[in-house]
This record gives sequence, C-alpha cells and structure tokens, in this order.
Amino acid sequence: MKTFINNYLAGLSDSHLETGDFPGPVVTISREPGCSAQRIAIKLSKILTGYSYISDTKTDRPWNWVDKDVVRKAINEMDAHVAKNIGYNDEFKDHLKDVEKAFSKEAAGNISDPKIFNTIKSLICKLAIDGRYIIVGRAANVILKDLSNKLSIKLEAPAEWRVNRVMQMQNLTHAKAESMILEQDEQRALFIEGISGRKPNNYDFDVIFNYSTMPDDQIIDAIVHILRSRKIISSGDDY
Repeated sequence: MKTFINNYLAGLSDSHLETGDFPGPVVTISREPGCSAQRIAIKLSKILTGYSYISDTKTDRPWNWVDKDVVRKAINEMDAHVAKNIGYNDEFKDHLKDVEKAFSKEAAGNISDPKIFNTIKSLICKLAIDGRYIIVGRAANVILKDLSNKLSIKLEAPAEWRVNRVMQMQNLTHAKAESMILEQDEQRALFIEGISGRKPNNYDFDVIFNYSTMPDDQIIDAIVHILRSRKIISSGDDY
C-alpha cells in the first residue's frame, strides 16, 4: 500500500500550480466540538475565489472547501491514476472506499487501521497538490505541516461554552452534551495521534481563534488579512 501511495504522489510531482509553488495554496481549519467550521469554510471559499493570485499565471479556478463531493472526485481521480499508470490494484481500491467513509462525520472517530491512515494522508496530499482548497479537520494541518504555502487555523472555546452551545443546537441535557464533547475530543486526539504518531498540540497551528468571543465574519476577515499579508492571495488592489 505504501508503495502505491508513494508512486501515485510521485506521478503528480510535475503538476503546474498557478502560484509557481508546489504544492498549494491550502487553508486547513481544525475545530473543537461546539465550534462551527463548515460555515466559515463555505463563506471563506467564496471570498477567496474573488481574489487573484500574485502569480502571472492566474486562472479562474475557484477555491473550494472539501466536502463529500470533492472527496469523492479526488478518490475517483486517484483510482483512475493508479489503474492507468501503476496497474489495477484491488487493495488500493478498497482503501479508497474506506477513506471516503472516513471523511464522513459518523466514521471519522472510529479509525485505527494504519493503512487507512496512509490513504487519508495520500488524499490530503493530492488535494494540496491541486491547491485552492479549504480542508476542515482530518488532521490536514499535521499532514501538511511542512507545506509553506498554507495557513493552518484552529477554532477553540472554553469547555462550558461549548457544552452550552451543543445543548442549544442539539436539544440535549447538560450531561449528554458534556459527555458527547468529551468523547469527540478524545476521538479527535486519537485520530491525530494515529496520523502523526504523537499527541496534538497548539504548535501545529499558525493561528488560533477563540470562537466564543469572535463572530464568523471577524474570523473570516482576519484569515483573509493573514493570507494577504503572507502573499498566499493577492492584496486585492486590482479590485
């Protein structure tokens, strides 16, 4: 399996990116349970699409946040690439199916197979090579830790605030909401440890936002400002 993944990624090493960098650009968003990343990712993708790159090789390809449709498309491309250039492999195909399940909310916390972890890494790398993606969760910030052309964000909030928010959103008792958050916190930590071989820490992120004190629009404005100052997107002077 590792050989297939390495060969697949090597086969994409000549990919042309509009920024001239390889790979990227990418934004990763991690969140604690009770903080809403999807809403930010969707709005941010629309705003970033309105910016042009500094590079002379501009394209009209939009920024997208990684939802199930993007994952399915990437998996199909990986499968086709392996079948054409490396040779059809049932094991690789089966693991692509497993990784698609791993990107569903229900299955994300129940992964323990190292081979599936490797396949998730390959998919995240493939998206990074393509560039212009906003990846929510799935330890993308750790997988792409050595990628310079990216911004890794974390949304966090005090535990009691998150419990109260989950109570309101899902109509749960305090005890059930607290139990759910503790379980999800543990599952996410185990997932990151399975991916990286170590426990997660805040040094894995470029910037951390307190979701309990900042509304979505302020967080998005701050993200765009950082991306512009780091020249990942253009300054917007042409607009």
